[in-house]
Amino acid sequence: MIAGLRRLWRHQRLATIGFVLASAATVFFAVRFIVFTLYWSDPAHQNQPLQPWMTLPYVAHSWQVPPEALLPALGLTRLPPRRTSLAELAAQMGISQQTLLDRISAALAGAQDRPAK
Repeated sequence: MIAGLRRLWRHQRLATIGFVLASAATVFFAVRFIVFTLYWSDPAHQNQPLQPWMTLPYVAHSWQVPPEALLPALGLTRLPPRRTSLAELAAQMGISQQTLLDRISAALAGAQDRPAK
């Protein structure tokens, strides 16, 4: 086996590098997919109580609503940067964390009452 790998490396170096990189990318994305699937299929991660550490996309994913459905209640036209926590968002908006959490709770209730398209 080692001799075969050495022969491939000597005669098909570029193809060997491409194969190794493609294999590594495949393994990376397969593991990522499995981890995310296991995490979000756990009932403990569904409809989680709102916490200041959460991000808006995290809340939307946990409550199975599109993130854009939460924007009007917050007076936003677009999603904040990906890693902006609700606590940071409240500070940026100049409101208390509890006020922001209350607004999001109301938006979640309204979004879940609407029928799916």
